[in-house]
Amino acid sequence: MTGENKTSRKYKLTLSRLMEAIGADDGRGFCLACGADAYYVEPDAREYLCEECGAPKVYGAEEILFMVRS
Repeated sequence: MTGENKTSRKYKLTLSRLMEAIGADDGRGFCLACGADAYYVEPDAREYLCEECGAPKVYGAEEILFMVRS
């Protein structure tokens, strides 16, 4: 990735990744801005800062599932 910074990288958050994170029960969440995995977040985390892109868009995996189901 020459000439690109890490904020230009895009990840895809899939239902499969979401369910894997919930099943692992390892404190994982995801950034809804860039899709990066975030660790050590509560299941109901909302608007944490993303270490990859800096956006306040990190949510716990379970919280994302509730958001999608609503």
